[in-house]
Amino acid sequence: MSSSPRLLIIGLDCMEPSLVFEQWRSDLPNLSRLMAQGSYGRLESSIPAITVPAWSCMMSGRDPGELGIYGFRNRVGRTYGTMAIADGRAVKFPRLWDILGEAGWTVAVISVPGTSPPYCVNGSLVSCFLTPNREVEYTHPPELAQQIEQWLPDFILDVPEFRSDQKDRILANIYALCDQRFTLASKLLAQDSPDFLMLVDMGVDRIHHAFWRSMDARHPQHQPDSPYATAIHDYYCHVDRRVGELLAQCGEDTTVLVVSDHGARPLIGGICINEWLQQEGYLVLEQPPDQPTPLDEVKVDWSRTQAWGAGGYYGRVFLNVQGREPQGIVLPKEYESLRSRLAEQLAAIPAPDGQPFDTSVFKPQQIYQKVRGVAPDLIVYFDQLAWRSIGSVGSGELYTTENDTGADDANHAQYGLMIFHDPKAPSGGKPIETAQLYDILPTLLQRYGLTPPTGLRGKVLAV
Repeated sequence: MSSSPRLLIIGLDCMEPSLVFEQWRSDLPNLSRLMAQGSYGRLESSIPAITVPAWSCMMSGRDPGELGIYGFRNRVGRTYGTMAIADGRAVKFPRLWDILGEAGWTVAVISVPGTSPPYCVNGSLVSCFLTPNREVEYTHPPELAQQIEQWLPDFILDVPEFRSDQKDRILANIYALCDQRFTLASKLLAQDSPDFLMLVDMGVDRIHHAFWRSMDARHPQHQPDSPYATAIHDYYCHVDRRVGELLAQCGEDTTVLVVSDHGARPLIGGICINEWLQQEGYLVLEQPPDQPTPLDEVKVDWSRTQAWGAGGYYGRVFLNVQGREPQGIVLPKEYESLRSRLAEQLAAIPAPDGQPFDTSVFKPQQIYQKVRGVAPDLIVYFDQLAWRSIGSVGSGELYTTENDTGADDANHAQYGLMIFHDPKAPSGGKPIETAQLYDILPTLLQRYGLTPPTGLRGKVLAV
């Protein structure tokens, strides 16, 4: 090997392309240099544009339907109220590092979402932010955890309670999370000289959710005089410095991919999807609560309920189908007509001032190659993710500026970014057009002459 690693992937969860490519490019010298020497562009995310499943989609070349993962929480079965977080065990397809390992590459995988619990790879793996604590096994091999705790005694798995008002503490935790990932990458490079190294920093995502209103005048709760007005800018600059330090440790032939799984935008408000379903007669409660309450904590009259919804950065609607759900009442022959009518009505929900929203409603069977597991019947992007979905009931209102899962300044955006630099084939600032995250795996496999698995969704990019 002329250099280690042969391939370096720096994942920056939620990094927003407009900030890197336009607004702050001159303040990000290391990313700018990679852009000038290689190729770069926006990268369309999965639908939904959510950390889980987006990173697994990117690394496996499979869409959420094929993975059977439609967000952080997924219905476990057809019963009501049984949603669980999808961890790495839900991913049944090989990911990039698995394929490289089979080809004889040694790998180091650090905090890539979808890797908890850890599993055997040809090298080392440190599991992701879904790891509950450091008391459980979080590395492969297991003894790597002892090494990490010698290097980084205060190693954290995520920013705790980043949806809160403890802004100074959150900011300190975000920097610690970032520094620990890059430091760990540096130490593993020095110790093991892996052929492939990938890390993901979740700090970018966390700082957007905690501090976007302080930065962006478009935000309805913008705080122009906030002491945190430059928090996101300063953190981007810090990440850029850490990228530069890691690149300096790599060989001159190392190929580098900097990538985000989705972008970010100001969160304007929330649509109370279950309030709307009640108003329209699709959801019937036995006793409506007099204050906002999670739907799982109230009694639903399933004998009269045709549909219910789930909250989150995007909306999900489930139909109560006869023979499919335990107390289903929607006749199978009426399923498609009801689903289409609901899609039209959801898309027509106006903004609070009566102006139209730019809402997209998706049917899983139309956007995925296959549909596995228990998929939502409809996926909704309210005003292209400017508004999130609120799943609780009891407010009596359709619109809200309060998030039912805690303080949150930002939503995800459909486009993340990619910056690709191959020293053996410099592109000189070439723009990448029409790239999707599904394209990453086939593009990298072709670069290294490896046969891709059959049935991949993506294409090979001209990088």
